[in-house]
Amino acid sequence: MKQPSLTTERLLLRPLQLADAGRIQKMAGAPEIALGTTNVPYPYDSGMAGQWIGRALAGWDQCTLAIFAITLKDTEQLIGSIGLHHIQNNTAQLGFWLGVPFWQQGYCTEAARSIVHFGFTQLKLCKIFAQHRRLDPKPGKVLEKAGLAFVCVKPDAIRVNRVTEDLSYYEAMSPSLVEA
Repeated sequence: MKQPSLTTERLLLRPLQLADAGRIQKMAGAPEIALGTTNVPYPYDSGMAGQWIGRALAGWDQCTLAIFAITLKDTEQLIGSIGLHHIQNNTAQLGFWLGVPFWQQGYCTEAARSIVHFGFTQLKLCKIFAQHRRLDPKPGKVLEKAGLAFVCVKPDAIRVNRVTEDLSYYEAMSPSLVEA
């Protein structure tokens, strides 16, 4: 099955393309991006974006990843990425990042709601979970607006730059399971 594109009011979520590598390298390389995520490195070295795109495309073919470029619907300008990682046993992890100039405009929430809906309705997932570094509470607000509920703090769950940090963990169950 070919990876679809998803449309929201202001966004087009489309499959990644190797041509996106330069823009991803520039935007994901901002230190603010690494602060709120658990898997975007800093510094974001040359060539990393192309390798990541290759893994994302292969992951779709293997049914283990569903990663999308977040683009503005009217201009198709790439502004970030969102997707479902570690798809297995009807469960997936939601992850996202958005270029710093596009923060505080509701784009991430809009994209996250669309991906959660896609995961439950098209991929038939039973559970979607997410986690973020506690140092930055902003991803948690996006997750809650997208329908995930805070579950717990995982103490000392990640090491970043030789420092152990806590993670906030969220999850949502498929509406069809909740109704049953």
